[in-house]
Amino acid sequence: MIRKLSLLLAGALMGASAMSVVYGAGGTTANAAGSETYRQLAIFGDIFERVRAQYVTPPEEKKLVESAINGMLTSLDPHSSYLNPEAAQDMRVQTRGEFGGLGIEVTMESELVKVIAPIEGTPAERAGVLAGDLISEIDGTEVRGMSLSDAVDKMRGAVDTAIELTILREGATEPIKLSIVRDIIKVRAVRHRVEENVGYLKINSFTEKTFDDLQAAIEDIKSQVPAEDLRGYVLDLRLNPGGLLDQAVSVTDTFLDRGEIVSTRGRDPKNITRFDSRPGDEIDGKPLVILINGGSASASEIVAGALQDHRRATVLGTQSFGKGSVQTIIPLAENGALLRLTTALYYTPAGTSIQGKGITPDIKVEQPLPEELQGRDVSRGESDLKGHIKGTEEDETGSGSVAYVPPDPKDDIQLGYALDLLRGVKTDPAFPPDPDQAVLNQ
Repeated sequence: MIRKLSLLLAGALMGASAMSVVYGAGGTTANAAGSETYRQLAIFGDIFERVRAQYVTPPEEKKLVESAINGMLTSLDPHSSYLNPEAAQDMRVQTRGEFGGLGIEVTMESELVKVIAPIEGTPAERAGVLAGDLISEIDGTEVRGMSLSDAVDKMRGAVDTAIELTILREGATEPIKLSIVRDIIKVRAVRHRVEENVGYLKINSFTEKTFDDLQAAIEDIKSQVPAEDLRGYVLDLRLNPGGLLDQAVSVTDTFLDRGEIVSTRGRDPKNITRFDSRPGDEIDGKPLVILINGGSASASEIVAGALQDHRRATVLGTQSFGKGSVQTIIPLAENGALLRLTTALYYTPAGTSIQGKGITPDIKVEQPLPEELQGRDVSRGESDLKGHIKGTEEDETGSGSVAYVPPDPKDDIQLGYALDLLRGVKTDPAFPPDPDQAVLNQ
């Protein structure tokens, strides 16, 4: 994925993940540690006290402890981590898909906050914020010297409170000052449109709102195009980093009439959880093409893998990210902190692990890079992450591929190929897929 550290005024993006949540405190009790473990813990305690008492400048004790905890968790795999109360709240905001803020997607450029785009129907759009604007001051405080996260935190706030932004705009002779009143920002998990006689569905992430947004999008497309004229749907999962496991299951069930969607397997070989679909195909059996690339991870790979194994959809694009692990979110104590711990691996209906391997498209279509990105590494893959869990299907080729989608649909080779397939302009043995050839774990 081309990472610009883009945020939707909701803290850092969720990252590549399929998450389940354990409500209530604590979790399961661990087995008693051996004497050697306690000896090592005593050494840790001794080191902590020496650092606290003798380091050249007084260290922040809370930061020392959090760093030690994160060091332990990141030594396990790249996706296990400790979320302090602030980070935990950010994650809750992201999974809810709504927050109090202005409604702009931002990045950092030349030490200023750059607006990628205002979100439609939000206070920022109504106030006249434009894509490309540079925010130089927030409530009179210079942005230079702030991190992007600090600037985002300053722009977020309680609903119905005002904030003043000083904006530098190309073509304007003087800075522009805008007073904006914060509101509840509802991020659309699903965007859709009609491409002549094809329904286009773009899932950005798997939040609590994804399934409901998807249902509404399908109904809207059906209302615009008569059933006899609708040639099918494109489900775009490119640059989708994942999210909630239950939403991935519900999204898959939208298109699947029967059979297993995904299974998860923990440390105990007997600990297998299966998720099955229910009767009913919301797109009435219409052809479906799924788009993936190196930015399609975890929850999006669950959807693509299940529909591919059942031969319900043709998968088109390039190799996906290859994250086949599930993180359980466990509340800690009463201060709002969370433990994100890898507790299981997931498997497609064929019994295949995509960990370190990814989903291989039925039709490989490369997306050319624009001139300004040529020569840069824009590939993403689980197999490239230090300390990742080695998958049973992983080989020397690894996982992932280029993670780039052009901003203008006219330049989108992969989307164009999918539309041509659905309209009959192009043909391929993999389209339409034959459900009788489904590859399932017996």
